[in-house]
Amino acid sequence: HSPFPLLLYSSIPSGEREREREPSGRDKPFAASSFLVGYPESRAAGILSIFSDMGSSLLPDLGTQILIPVCGVIGIAFALFQWVLVSSVKLSPAGGRDAANKNGYNDSLIEEEEGVNDHSVVAKCAEIQNAISEGSTSFLFTMYKYVGIFMVAFAVLIFVFLGSVDGFSTSHQVCTYDATKMCKPALATAAFSTISFLLGAVTSVVSGFLGMKIATYANARTTLEARKGVGKAFIVAFRSGAVMGFLLAANGLVVLYITINLFKLYYGDDWGGLFEAITGYGLGGSSMALFGRVGGGIYTKAADVGADLVGKVERNIPEDDPRNPAVIADNVGDNVGDIAGMGSDLFGSYAEASCAALVVASISSFGINHEFTAMLYPLIISAVGIVVCLITTLFATDFFEIKAVKEIEPALKRQLIISTVLMTVGIAVVSWIALPASFTIFNFGTQKDVANWQLFLCVAVGLWAGLIIGFVTEYYTSNAYSPVQDVADSCRTGAATNVIFGLALGYKSVIIPIFAIAVSIFVSFSFAAMYGIAVAALGMLSTIATGLAIDAYGPISDNAGGIAEMAGMSHRIRERTDALDAAGNTTAAIGKGFAIGSAALVSLALFGAFVSRASITTVDVLTPKVFIGLIVGAMLPYWFSAMTMKSVGSAALKMVEEVRRQFNTIPGLMEGTAKPDYATCVKISTDASIKEMIPPGALVMLTPLVVGIFFGVETLSGVLAGSLVSGVQIAISASNTGGAWDNAKKYIEAGASEHARSLGPKGSDPHKAAVIGDTIGDPLKDTSGPSLNILIKLMAVESLVFAPFFATHGGLLFKL
Repeated sequence: HSPFPLLLYSSIPSGEREREREPSGRDKPFAASSFLVGYPESRAAGILSIFSDMGSSLLPDLGTQILIPVCGVIGIAFALFQWVLVSSVKLSPAGGRDAANKNGYNDSLIEEEEGVNDHSVVAKCAEIQNAISEGSTSFLFTMYKYVGIFMVAFAVLIFVFLGSVDGFSTSHQVCTYDATKMCKPALATAAFSTISFLLGAVTSVVSGFLGMKIATYANARTTLEARKGVGKAFIVAFRSGAVMGFLLAANGLVVLYITINLFKLYYGDDWGGLFEAITGYGLGGSSMALFGRVGGGIYTKAADVGADLVGKVERNIPEDDPRNPAVIADNVGDNVGDIAGMGSDLFGSYAEASCAALVVASISSFGINHEFTAMLYPLIISAVGIVVCLITTLFATDFFEIKAVKEIEPALKRQLIISTVLMTVGIAVVSWIALPASFTIFNFGTQKDVANWQLFLCVAVGLWAGLIIGFVTEYYTSNAYSPVQDVADSCRTGAATNVIFGLALGYKSVIIPIFAIAVSIFVSFSFAAMYGIAVAALGMLSTIATGLAIDAYGPISDNAGGIAEMAGMSHRIRERTDALDAAGNTTAAIGKGFAIGSAALVSLALFGAFVSRASITTVDVLTPKVFIGLIVGAMLPYWFSAMTMKSVGSAALKMVEEVRRQFNTIPGLMEGTAKPDYATCVKISTDASIKEMIPPGALVMLTPLVVGIFFGVETLSGVLAGSLVSGVQIAISASNTGGAWDNAKKYIEAGASEHARSLGPKGSDPHKAAVIGDTIGDPLKDTSGPSLNILIKLMAVESLVFAPFFATHGGLLFKL
């Protein structure tokens, strides 16, 4: 068989190769036949079979059906195994001589060296942990009760709006992207979108709740392990974070996979309709994340600001001192804001990135030719990511042992590097076996030719951009580097210069992440249009299990330090937990950087899917309809930030008044002979956050509906673009400014270097200035900043879900 015809075909420039199309848009079989005229029939058939094979992937559909759920189950099993290892640390004192041997270790405990009663210390830790756990559970249940009402109301809204697109008709309709075919009725899309919305919402709620439970289970255990050494404490905190990371990544993947397969039973060959209905899953995930992030953020910062301003600045008592009435509320806040909120947030990003990729793929050659394996390429990336993260986790917990404080941060950074390198190899393998050698991707009305290596580069560029964003965030927020040390140094001249330096640092920290995102967008869009951007976002989120593990590690370590202080443990233990917490602060900032970077790519991919679904050919900023949307959209993140920061301020005001009241009216509180009323402070935070989270949530959820209904899809496309562009900048600068102020304060408190000691000790004027900066930064880094990435994603996915309704009935004001 001469290879000449194959060479002849491949030597013709791709632009001149006109694909023969059937009316359905599918490639005709043997489209290369025109190049094989004059060949014997048997030879031509052999050569043509090569061409037909080029359109299929190496991984059979059955392999995909097995690979995705198996990886999901492995992730869940690994999470449960890590939980078992954490639970082996007992929260009950061991008696007598065996105390030094308990939990399988032979190291002597600090308490024994210093003659402290082990029984009372362990009992006190267990009591404090119980109070934190009860407070966290109580808040989440209260919040979920209100959020549940919203969830049901919004589900009804989705059904009514989408069902009315075709007058609640049950008859088949002409397909959106192919007028020669008939697709399932709009009522079916309405019903299935509603179901997937509820599934996404429930999965998000469960993800956040499970993360919070493991964090409150592990915090006291981390404190107790710190008595044996910083390495033992690190492993408990990190394993607990891994439980959350793997449960969330695996749950999200398995639920989405099962949903697709169940919906497929009804939709059959109508893959466009099927994956349009699946977008509700991303909307459900993000809408719950919004309330978790905003509600949890307001809760934690109201307590934190109240505790810091009265306790540390006015009364000059240490952080997490048991005499401070707001201290339990502060520790509860770490769990509901940084753990439950972050879990729901990253789950929302993952769900939306997957949905955006699936929607675009369903109207590309994967969906048109019904190539199941290639269609589920986004899910296969996530599945392989779970296995890669599993191997990476072992480097932190089993392959290397941390023996000194200075090894903590490098160990966490190693996690990011190892997972990224391994995942790059994983993506290459997946792209090779799960994708055909060449295929077409939908690109605003045309089909763009793409090769599988180009799609690999799209995912890889997103993955490495995430790493760059992570390291830039670390550079600007870790007190090991000059930016934060400069902020700490500025505290010599008071709080005002500290604030100026911190704001400047935050603005400057935006530069490199924005370039990283810009390069990702350019490369991925050039290669594979909007699908490339969606899979780049998935690349950034492919190591979500590791990202969440190092992110959840931070609040767990923070709580461990608080418990050590409240239980009256040795200052040496507090030094160890402080070292864990300082590293955790940086990793939390890295986690926020990942969340914001992925949100930018996800919302852009969703924007592309929305523009295609709403049948907009071009978004022209020179038209008044689009420009007014653009300028209003750019304003929304400022409005949202103002609402969330004011909410923290008003909640903190009530907290400060209550803490002052208790210090002034409870006799013996300052001397430590009387116990403060922790419950009242917990209630103030809970009530304030539930009440204050509704207006910002309503702003985000109602904006796309109001703009789409009254101004139409062109104006809405402007709003989405404007909010994306300004939201990303504000989110990065707010998160990094807050993180830098926090670590500048910790830098002065730790006094680890000659420079730091010259600024201290605790209670000195520079330290008080640093505390004020940290207090201002709290709502920036834990409420406004992280919530903004949900704003830009949520508005985009909501617009995509309601696109059929807006395209049919929207723009009422312009129709008058």
